[in-house]
Amino acid sequence: MRYLTSLLMAGFSITIPYGTLISNGLGCFVIGIVAALTTDTEVLSPNLRLFIATGICGGFTTMSSFVYELAQYIRSDQQLMAAAYLGITLVASILMFYAGAALIAVART
Repeated sequence: MRYLTSLLMAGFSITIPYGTLISNGLGCFVIGIVAALTTDTEVLSPNLRLFIATGICGGFTTMSSFVYELAQYIRSDQQLMAAAYLGITLVASILMFYAGAALIAVART
């Protein structure tokens, strides 16, 4: 699925690997939902929570691809792009996690 996302996004950008960025963001969004569902209630069993967070989302998101792409920028002497990609990925992933959690909070009201 991550590979398909990368292929679909490959034609849109030469500068930033949007496929990895989107995959990581969506994975963080789903993990935010899972975290919100299991924080105050036991909507999901611990085993199901672990399966979704580490199995499904862990397989969809990828730290290794992110680090590889980051290293490509650094090897190509594109430190500014490396820093931008690092910052964008971290901020977007955190925002997507909280967006997933917020979605559950709104749905519960």
